[in-house]
Amino acid sequence: MSIIVAGGAGFIGLNLTKELLKRGKSIIILDNFSNGKKLFFNRIKNSHSLKVIECELSRLDEIYKAIEKIKYQVESIDAIWHLAANSDISNGIKNPKIDLQDTFMTTFNLLEAAKKYSIKDFFFTSSSAVYGNHGDKKINENSGPLIPISNYGAMKLASEAICFSAYESFLKKLRIYRLPNVVGTPATHGVILDFINKLNKKPLKLEVLGNGEQRKSFLHVNDLIEGMLYLSETNLEENCNPIFNLGQKELSVKVSWIAKQVVLKFSPKAEIVYENKDRGWLGDIPIFSYDTQKAIRFGWSPKMNSEQAINLAIDQIIKDHNHKII
Repeated sequence: MSIIVAGGAGFIGLNLTKELLKRGKSIIILDNFSNGKKLFFNRIKNSHSLKVIECELSRLDEIYKAIEKIKYQVESIDAIWHLAANSDISNGIKNPKIDLQDTFMTTFNLLEAAKKYSIKDFFFTSSSAVYGNHGDKKINENSGPLIPISNYGAMKLASEAICFSAYESFLKKLRIYRLPNVVGTPATHGVILDFINKLNKKPLKLEVLGNGEQRKSFLHVNDLIEGMLYLSETNLEENCNPIFNLGQKELSVKVSWIAKQVVLKFSPKAEIVYENKDRGWLGDIPIFSYDTQKAIRFGWSPKMNSEQAINLAIDQIIKDHNHKII
């Protein structure tokens, strides 16, 4: 049995691949390396169970070509883990075609490939961005209306819709994971890496987008991978919605707190300077609070809270920085 990990060279994809290999699975990574770096594969020991194919997932012909290349070398392809997407929300606001191509068309094309090659299990990483701005209201899998305020969120929501259409038609198993902010290594983007990169250029001043009062929920990638795999193997009741919020039980943390932790650990003499606005960029959601009771009911909850996840991730990203991996 082989598994396709689309976007497997990226941050979450690489961590998922490492864990699947550890569990004895045969993995085929399809990735265009727009976010992931080939250097990251140094974190995975040489494995005969891993095949990596450079592939533009927004082009269906390239996906077909990649699968044709590999299908005679494996016994069967039984599942697709789809983690490929544009990860730069602000860039997607400037140019909507980025999210149309890299977030939605990747989903559409992978589902077409799943149908053509009779791949019955599909696992999709969506986002809390599909909900839109609900303020401090606790949001669960049935919250609505879903009014995303970024192109990224809109294309993730459209991707969910096309997944459900495929689930009705030919997929045997579907899981949709709505993620909060995920931290850890190898970092390709995100608030911690952004702060460290800024301090690397200006060690005595950290300029923060927004007023620092933005309150976010953070999940360490180790907890995320454990949760996704656990729920992928968990049987759902008949007619159970296969969407899961994966995140924290407790209140989220402020961006100002994250800034102070990064400064303390990376550049203790730096002054922190904030903007006089409530969000960092167009499409940013300043506050959201996740209801994760559904995942808890099925037996999963994270081992680390947001503060623990952030502190571990800061240490990991600084270590990578010092070793010139990022």
